[in-house]
Amino acid sequence: MENIEKSMAILIDAENISSKYIGLIIDDANKHGKLNYRRIYGDWTSTKLKKWKDACLNYALTPVQQFSSKSGKNSSDFSLVIDAMDILNSGKVNGFCIISSDGDFTKLITRLKEDDMYVVGMGEEKTPISLVSSFESFTYLDKLFKVIEEEKKVKAENEKKSNGKKPLPTIDSKDTSITPEVKIVSYLKILIHNESDEEGWAYWGTVADLLKKKYPGFHPRNYGKNMKELRFFKEMKEFTTKTENTSLYIRIS
Repeated sequence: MENIEKSMAILIDAENISSKYIGLIIDDANKHGKLNYRRIYGDWTSTKLKKWKDACLNYALTPVQQFSSKSGKNSSDFSLVIDAMDILNSGKVNGFCIISSDGDFTKLITRLKEDDMYVVGMGEEKTPISLVSSFESFTYLDKLFKVIEEEKKVKAENEKKSNGKKPLPTIDSKDTSITPEVKIVSYLKILIHNESDEEGWAYWGTVADLLKKKYPGFHPRNYGKNMKELRFFKEMKEFTTKTENTSLYIRIS
């Protein structure tokens, strides 16, 4: 049977989650399906959400304004819940990704699942177990962020020790929106690591799809090579490819 990709709505409680997690949020959400709705909620007149404004531009998020109430209650709760029900009733999605550590959203999650929605969540360690348990799956962003930062430190130290490797050419992000080749290669390695079998082989169709979701503008011609994506990476010493029964695979050399 053909595996049909889910249509997802990602709804972010900006007043409850740090903007430093945005890359992890989008990467993780992309694994669950196509992000047809990307909305983020908060009081955008507040200076507290200044860093989130840049994230909105970089990740094509639609900011939804909700002025803070005098009671001090998280103002974005109400708008997020109303939008979620409107999206549900539109019939345009079959899944939701709710980003918040606020236990008040538990009832919303159970209500969405009553309509046979696939609902996943992300938040921090402080998230109440009642909310965590209501999702199909839940990602602790602070724990994931810490692990990735540690891996980056180790990788940087190892690269410092191994002298002689010529760095990949980079592109000044101030002059172009083209993602530097070194970032593309680095992210592909992460995808291969996450999707590989015991021998290190990852199905090319899966990693290629996730790579395209992360960097929609990626194409080898951006780096002066008019060729297929797989050949582009095959020509690099960092990767090895193979074909089995017409299926393509890739691994880190």
